Formats: sequence, structure tokens, C-alpha cells
Amino acid sequence: MSPNREVSLSQVRESKKSKKRRGLPRAAADGPPPAVLTPEQAVEQVRTLLAQLPNVEPLTDAERLQARRKSRLGVSSEAVQATINAIGASENVAQGVGAAEEEARQMVEETNRWTAVETELKKLLNGVSDANLIRRKRTGILAAKAFGIAKQVAVDNPDLLTHVKEIKRLRALARRKKTAAGAPQTPPPAPAVETPSPDVSTEAK
Repeated sequence: MSPNREVSLSQVRESKKSKKRRGLPRAAADGPPPAVLTPEQAVEQVRTLLAQLPNVEPLTDAERLQARRKSRLGVSSEAVQATINAIGASENVAQGVGAAEEEARQMVEETNRWTAVETELKKLLNGVSDANLIRRKRTGILAAKAFGIAKQVAVDNPDLLTHVKEIKRLRALARRKKTAAGAPQTPPPAPAVETPSPDVSTEAK
């Protein structure tokens, strides 16, 4: 084997070792970042997701009544598992509840798996709500700053003075509505009870 051939093989081996040491970059890191959705696109995707979720039949009136009664028992997940074991151990129990052991275990498994979906959706809702709260606060700060500057500039600008007066009117209207909404509703006073006047003729007798 020629010296050049030996050098070439050693370089290939060293290159492979160095790649293993460094680790190959993940494909996601090389790909483009995910596209940021507009509010309209986000609504469309949420509606598409909702349309693809499986439907679950609502509880019947009898099931709702039983659920209210059973909720007082505070059944734990361990107790549910033990109860499912009892269903599998007795055919009479299975017939009494109208469900086989395998069906009951499938219900528990589906509940656990969809709990993960519920958690992610709550995180999504909380994220959107928090972001909207930040937007509202920043909008309020911007509006307050703009109103303060507008009042100063309006002294020499009649056209801007019209806008300032309209803003003042709307702010006062909003305060009145807020005060009216928070005022306690006092019941009307009860009508006065008339007391019968004494019969003078009777007393005279």
C-alpha cells in the first residue's frame, strides 16, 4: 500500500471520529423557523383542529345524577384500578355495570391520553390570554401618552382640540358606565303600613 493511500485512510477515520465526538446537528436546527401565524390563520387552524377531534356522547340525565352522588365518594385512581380488577374477577359485576374489564381499562387509558391534550390546550389558551393582556396594557399606556401630548399640542392646534374634546367625552362616559355597573342595587323602600285610627265613638262609650 502506498504512503498516500495510508494517509488518506487515516484522514477518513479521523474525520469519522471527530463527527461522532461533535455530534451531528439536528435537522430541525438547519430548517427554517416555523411560520408565525396571523390571528385569522390561528383561528382557522384551531377550528380545523376542533373539527377533527372525536365526539364524546354527553352524559344522560341518569348518568349526571349518578355522577353527582358518586362525586361525594372521592374515588382515587388507585380505587378505580382496583374496581376494574373486581370487574374482571366477577362476571356478575361486569354484567351489573354493563361493561367488561377491557372496556373499562380502555376508558381509563383514553382519559389519561386525552389529559395530555387538555393540558396543552390550557397552555395555549393561557399563552394567548397573557399575550392579549400585555397588548391591552401597552395600548392603554400608548393612549394615555398620546392623550397627554395631544392636550398640550391642542392649545395651538384647533383641529386637534376637537379630538381632545371627543376623547374627554368618551373617557367620562366610560367612567360613568363603570360606576353604574359597580353600584350596588338597592331595593326600593317598602311601602308604609297604615295603622288604623282609633274609633273615637267606641272609646267614648
